[in-house]
Amino acid sequence: MGLFDKIRNEFIDIIEWVDNSTDTIVWKFPRYQNEIKMGAQLTVREGQAAVFLNEGVVADVFQPGRYELTTQNMPIMTTISGWKYGFNSPFKADVYFINLRQFVNQRWGTKNPIMLRDPEFGPIRLRAFGNFSFQVKDITVFMKQLVATTPVFTVDDITEQLRNIAVSRGMDAIAESKIPALDLASNYDEVSVLIQQKISGDFEEIGLSLTKFLIENISFPEEVEKALDKRSSMGVVGNLGAYAQFQAANSMEKAAENPSSGGIVGAGFGAGLGAGMVGHMGNVFQQNNFDGNNPTAAAGAGAATGAVVPPPIPKAIAYYLAIKGKQEGPFGQEQLRGLLGEGTLTASTLVWKEGLDNWTEADKIVELKDLFSQTPPPIPGV
Repeated sequence: MGLFDKIRNEFIDIIEWVDNSTDTIVWKFPRYQNEIKMGAQLTVREGQAAVFLNEGVVADVFQPGRYELTTQNMPIMTTISGWKYGFNSPFKADVYFINLRQFVNQRWGTKNPIMLRDPEFGPIRLRAFGNFSFQVKDITVFMKQLVATTPVFTVDDITEQLRNIAVSRGMDAIAESKIPALDLASNYDEVSVLIQQKISGDFEEIGLSLTKFLIENISFPEEVEKALDKRSSMGVVGNLGAYAQFQAANSMEKAAENPSSGGIVGAGFGAGLGAGMVGHMGNVFQQNNFDGNNPTAAAGAGAATGAVVPPPIPKAIAYYLAIKGKQEGPFGQEQLRGLLGEGTLTASTLVWKEGLDNWTEADKIVELKDLFSQTPPPIPGV
């Protein structure tokens, strides 16, 4: 500091702090060699407090108002320094201004999922986040525990510690609440109060007051949420047998509306297939001891009772016909017999099935030759 600054400070006798920031908690008033004139004017604004430290020890604390510094309104400093009544010389002291307003919307959240034991799901991992508000409650404790000789102390200097307290103590409170994970969303207010009560003591130990604690969200890991979505979908479906019938009916309706699928013939085949599927699905869902989430449960139940489980039914061969330049089908052999009797199917009709490279005349397909050999000859004279 230059000579001019020294001389200027000798004449400055107003001590105040105009806070233009939003995150400063403590600010030290700068004075040359920490010298304060006796009789100086001290201004403490609303939401502030002024603290005088003598050799690092908290002495006098001033609440909002305007003061003329004298031995009468500085009793502790006067006692510590051994001043006589009427002392009017400059004295050395550190002056700190404390911001007493609330610091709101401080974010907290779990960096990694926290493992908890849920009464319904068992061990489960949860993530949570929200915000909290705090303010300085005990100036002396706060100065001793955190500030010491720091000239400027901001929210950033302490929020990390406060977040860690919120997460560790908060998750303990959630676990102790015994509220099922699926019910936490409807109990955010109650859980927030529990957490605030749980961690208020930690804040008070460093001279702070936790004025508000809010939970914004508690969520499951992504894979657990997907499993819950599937479980919810099954609950919406309800009766699986009725749902299968509904799906089969929709399939038949679409087949009837699609000419390329075989027109009326295709729709008839689709109806027969759909009815068979509905009957099969109905039987499956009506079996005792069947676990809808585990399709192997029925086979296991049969084995446990000694029942003989038949082998799978061979897959039926589907044939497609070229009729009047259009593809019709698929058809089973029984349906082909009907088409043969109607004259729709002849030996020269082009046929295709899975495994063939090209369309082939019907009488050249081995498994269809019997159809034409069983056809009766033309009636004589007709």
